[in-house]
Amino acid sequence: MTLTSQDVTSVLGPVDETLIAEIVATGATSTELSEAWAWVNSDEALIGEGRHLPAGTVAALVDLLSADDEEWEE
Repeated sequence: MTLTSQDVTSVLGPVDETLIAEIVATGATSTELSEAWAWVNSDEALIGEGRHLPAGTVAALVDLLSADDEEWEE
């Protein structure tokens, strides 16, 4: 099932409308978005658990979310 704006904000909290549109455009599921958010926020812990690096849609979401984090740091 395709994400809605409400789905995105329920996982990420308040975010830019452009980012929401980019995330929805990936065709990701809520589960994929949650997994990507976990990778962005605790990648070392997930690697420590022996989880494989994200691929496919999850990897694309990680890239989008990481790019957004980098913009906030600047």
